[in-house]
Amino acid sequence: MDIKDCRQLTFVLDGGNYGFPIHTVNEVIGLIGITQVPGTPKFIKGIINLRGKIMPVMDLRLKFEMPEIEYNERTCIIVISVNIKGEKKTIGVVVDGISEVLDIKPEDIEPAPEYGSGEEVGFIKGIGKFRDKIIMMLGIDEVVCCEDVAAFFRQEAKKSLAQV
Repeated sequence: MDIKDCRQLTFVLDGGNYGFPIHTVNEVIGLIGITQVPGTPKFIKGIINLRGKIMPVMDLRLKFEMPEIEYNERTCIIVISVNIKGEKKTIGVVVDGISEVLDIKPEDIEPAPEYGSGEEVGFIKGIGKFRDKIIMMLGIDEVVCCEDVAAFFRQEAKKSLAQV
C-alpha cells in the first residue's frame, strides 16, 4: 500500500469501519435531491446537481450487497475523484455516516484478505488497525469503476456532443 494511502477519510457502513484515501476525496455533503435514472443498477441511486455539475451517485451499501436502509440525518455523500478509463471523473458515494480522518501507520496495515480461491477482494487494499478499530481501506477506483458508471459517463459525453 502506498504511503499516501495511509491517511484515510473513515466512514461507517452497516456497522463496519471503512476508509477512502483522503487524496481522492473532494468534499463531504449532506444528502441533496437525487434524481433517479431509469435502467441503471440498484446501487446507482441517480444523479445530483452539485453547484451546476451533474454527477452520478452510488449507494455503497447496495454496491457491497448490504441491506438497504432508509436514509437519516447521518447519511451523507462523499464526493470523490476517480479514474474511469484513463479520465478523471467525479462521483458521489452515499455512506451511513462519516467518522474521522485517520493517519494509519504503514506498520499497522495488514494485506487484504484472501478467500478460498486465493483471490484477493480487489477493492480492499488493506486492513488498517487504529486503536481498537479495524478499518477496511478501500481502493476507490476499484470500488467505483464498474461498467455501469463508465456507461453513465459515456452517455453524458454523447449528450454533450449532441448539444454542440
